[in-house]
Amino acid sequence: MAAAPRDFYDIQKEQRIKSLLVFFVVIAFHFVALGIVGLALALSVGFLFAREMLSSSSFWARFFLADLAAATFVAVFHYLDARRNGARYILKRLQAAVPDHEDRYHMQFLNTLDEMRVAAGLPRVNGYILPSFAVNSLALVEESGTPAVAVTEGLLVECTRDELQAVAAHELAHIARGDAFYVTVVCSLANVFERLREALEPGTDDCRPAGGAAAERAAGSSTFPFYAAVTLSAFVMRLLSMLVSRERELLADAAAVELCRSPESLARAIYKAQVRNAFIGDFSLSYAPLFIVPPDARDVPDTLAGRIFNSHPPFMKRLEILAAMAHKTPRDIVDEVRESEARRGQARGVVHSFEEIKKGQMELFPGFGVLTTAPAGPADGSGAAPAEEPGAQPPSGDGRIWLIAAGHPQKWDGPFTTAELVCHPRFSQLVMVRNAQEGIEARARDFPQVRVALRNLARKAPLEPGRLNFCPRCRVLLTETFYEGVPVRVCPKCTGKLVGAAGVDRIIARREVAFSEDLVSKARAFHEKVLKNPVKRDKINAAVTAELPCPACGYRMAPRPYNYQYFVPVDKCLSCSSIWFDADELEILQILIEQHGL
Repeated sequence: MAAAPRDFYDIQKEQRIKSLLVFFVVIAFHFVALGIVGLALALSVGFLFAREMLSSSSFWARFFLADLAAATFVAVFHYLDARRNGARYILKRLQAAVPDHEDRYHMQFLNTLDEMRVAAGLPRVNGYILPSFAVNSLALVEESGTPAVAVTEGLLVECTRDELQAVAAHELAHIARGDAFYVTVVCSLANVFERLREALEPGTDDCRPAGGAAAERAAGSSTFPFYAAVTLSAFVMRLLSMLVSRERELLADAAAVELCRSPESLARAIYKAQVRNAFIGDFSLSYAPLFIVPPDARDVPDTLAGRIFNSHPPFMKRLEILAAMAHKTPRDIVDEVRESEARRGQARGVVHSFEEIKKGQMELFPGFGVLTTAPAGPADGSGAAPAEEPGAQPPSGDGRIWLIAAGHPQKWDGPFTTAELVCHPRFSQLVMVRNAQEGIEARARDFPQVRVALRNLARKAPLEPGRLNFCPRCRVLLTETFYEGVPVRVCPKCTGKLVGAAGVDRIIARREVAFSEDLVSKARAFHEKVLKNPVKRDKINAAVTAELPCPACGYRMAPRPYNYQYFVPVDKCLSCSSIWFDADELEILQILIEQHGL
């Protein structure tokens, strides 16, 4: 009779036993490293003071036992640290986040991951999203023993559903085979040596020891044995992790095909990751074996040294094996990728500018909101509030009951709402304010309403919950909808949009919509204006300059560049980090980034 298949827990137990072999290898490395350092110190001291001691047989026995004890202690410490904190350190360094259940792309990833989890027979798998435009993924085992799969935003954008299934199947194959636990420990140990080596490297000119070149040479000679031992250990551990990973990648590819039944889908995903960009920020290459494609994939030369020190099998070898499983050639896989990209480009909807929508009463791209029944907003971008519609107004009364001392006797500025008061440049808890409704003057801290607002501000809670979710320009109730799978709030009059900071990065990475010629012309005109504006602080529409209250929390918003690569000024909330885009600002930002500044 055929043996019963092993479940996840049996495999995990077996891999823990195998990981003990790594532990003994680590002890051996520490024994050699500490032995070299200890011997160098003993020789340098012994030749000067006690040469007879070095020649005695008892010295070498004691030296051997002391070296073994120290190596065992250090190895146990590093091994336990790698098992306990390795996965946590990796996820934190990569800024991994829990998927947003309101984001369509994230939900597709979670659903696909769950499908492949059931197919692989795993009890539970955590999913994480990496905020990177690169195309890559990795699997690891967390401290609790729960496996986890993390994918980048770029992978969610570039890969179709069947390709995402293949990627999830590949990572789950690593987990089911026990590779994720094994490689996580090995890579974490290798990174320990890498960090020690970097700490012992010669410093810059600003870090030279006092005393000049002589002191620097003395310090370098004293740390050289440590540096040599750590460098050797780091080299061997990294080479070991690469050798362990290389064969396991091919086995994981085969197991992924068994799970998803689509070798060409996995081949297309690997091709996209290799060709597009697999680099994951400023991250140690000691962890390269964890990824489906090495982060430095495009920089690895196709030479003997490149093959030896590559953590993954050669790219063309993987592509040929997967293509052969589907009875195809690598050229067929490349052609399929190009055809898929062409179809996706043709399927993109067209987003129109605010002026086009106003003049032609057009509809925005489906899923973004329909504006055919909404009255037209101000075309001059002056920011003036148009007449408000019944049923779409803020609560009765504008709440402007506060006056703040202007610095001169009997002079007051205002009136302000509570949110505007606490956000005023001259506001402090000791400043004199006046409640015009009650006719009371006192220090700001003496008013309960102000204390509650300050408490909410410290907790990043809404300052005035009853006055939220209104357009800061038009005072019209915002509509909740989706744009390229990201939840946004849209003003039905001026088409302004409120987006979370993380949501903007997702929108920038995605390519679901195209843009009308009018929007492209506006983006080109803004780009030319930016080139002539060295400060780069002017809004796209120069007439819109007033500070705005955040529709999400009530705190003030200030014009700031989107980031230091793209100086497109947007209104950012200084409390909750939400971003308000006036009409066409988000689309122009997308155009400038997608078309590289036109």
